[in-house]
Amino acid sequence: MQNTFRLIVMGVIGTFLLSFFPSSVGSAKPAFYARAERSTPVLNTPDFRAVFGGRDGKTLKKDPSGLLREVEFVAMSGTAFEIIDSFKKSGVLIYKVRTAEYPSPASGLYVDSRFVKVFSAPLPARAKKLPPKQTILDRMLKNQGHRYVWGANDSRGIPDLLRYYPPVGSISLKDRGLWSLKGLDCSGLLYEASDGATPRNTSGLISFGESVPIKGRTVLEIAEQLEPLDLIVWKGHVIIVFDKNRTIESCLRCSEQGGVTVRDLKTALAGVMETRTPANSYPLTASGAAKPFVVRRWYPSKISA
Repeated sequence: MQNTFRLIVMGVIGTFLLSFFPSSVGSAKPAFYARAERSTPVLNTPDFRAVFGGRDGKTLKKDPSGLLREVEFVAMSGTAFEIIDSFKKSGVLIYKVRTAEYPSPASGLYVDSRFVKVFSAPLPARAKKLPPKQTILDRMLKNQGHRYVWGANDSRGIPDLLRYYPPVGSISLKDRGLWSLKGLDCSGLLYEASDGATPRNTSGLISFGESVPIKGRTVLEIAEQLEPLDLIVWKGHVIIVFDKNRTIESCLRCSEQGGVTVRDLKTALAGVMETRTPANSYPLTASGAAKPFVVRRWYPSKISA
């Protein structure tokens, strides 16, 4: 009965919003807002069914590396959105949104309306409280062995994706995990462990906190400077310093099994420096030949609520 009532209410809200947002937004139309009620997948396409099911209802839209590139991130409960468009796709009400927590790609950001609650007034930003350093480290270590999943930052996954977009017939256990986004990408590992107090992608992490001077230094010299939670980062990947001897990261091929992996600090640094050059700050524009990396020290950090 409760679920039926909720669906009726969502249908009424959806019809109301569609009357204002039939296909595009005009300057005279009123603004509406939404809040993530639980972990909410945010895609760069409105066609969720094409990603989770495809034409045959059981195929995930994977790229050649097996990644779901349409997934941008998983919004934490309490994340505030502004709704800028609203329409139906495959019978599901989809909102085009923007949020201060994540930069919108050119194609935009989209959420399934069933994951959020709609409001007529602007919402406060999600409160951010940085956990203690040891808590962050313990949480990351607990995820060792978790699968690398592009765009994912909830190690528990999102079972509702299997309920809202049920696969037709049987699928493999591996695909069920990917269908529910059960895993973590590189910046998602830190984002989950820090309760979303850190930037969600590496383009934000390259300037987060303070610079650790590493330009012109050797592997050993850099390693001597590093502290737990320092970030070895470039646009595309981040390696997190775990302690004076180890790093932790999530990647496709950083180890034989991939996923969340702990490695020797000096070995990880040496591997990075085989193809990248240490820099004190990340250049605003880099030439095609330039492949820098930086180290950012951000903990303790003043996180604005």
